[in-house]
Amino acid sequence: MENQPKLNSSKEVIAFLAERFPQCFSAEGEARPLKIGIFQDLVARVEGEMSLSKTQLRSALRLYTSSWRYLYGIKVGATRVDLDGNPCGELDEQHVEHARKQLEEAKARVQAQRAEQAAKKREAAIANGETVADKPRRERKPRPAPRRPEAAERKPRAEKPAPQAPVEEKRTPVTDISALQVGQAIKVKAGNNAMDATVLEITKDGVRVQLTSGMAMIVRAEHLQF
Repeated sequence: MENQPKLNSSKEVIAFLAERFPQCFSAEGEARPLKIGIFQDLVARVEGEMSLSKTQLRSALRLYTSSWRYLYGIKVGATRVDLDGNPCGELDEQHVEHARKQLEEAKARVQAQRAEQAAKKREAAIANGETVADKPRRERKPRPAPRRPEAAERKPRAEKPAPQAPVEEKRTPVTDISALQVGQAIKVKAGNNAMDATVLEITKDGVRVQLTSGMAMIVRAEHLQF
């Protein structure tokens, strides 16, 4: 749609997805494993909303699934979820092992970068005639890999109740932005959905709002609702 709010970075797209699908995506904390093939589900559900393209969705999904907090969530016994939070099967051992290796490689790269930066600082200090005391770093012991419980020890999991369809609220479109006030609660329309927001500023180009995820954007009056 024309004149829809735009998301410019992958982090903004992730914040939008966490707002749009809270049972699947999260903006902070440990992330839940995603359903295999969830990209196609995303395209079907949100392509075009907030002017999102397939390229933006793919880049955001790649950033999300390569983050440390997502890799920490790929563990034995964890369950994949779809966009609505419905379980889609347990993780395979090969996926758990692949995530563990990715996490170890990422940590190794960070440690190498820190060591390189420390070496440069030490060289600079020596060049300036400063005394540098080398303090040996304590090596962290690798975390033991979790053991897969025996089949006999597993307890049957209780079935989760099917999620109830949300009751659609009746909303009134904003026709005059001059009637709005800073700090007022408002709804931002995105496709067939509306997200909670707060008015930060009223400008000649539209209304600057802040979503509950913390992201701020300028929105035109036709995308606002009471």
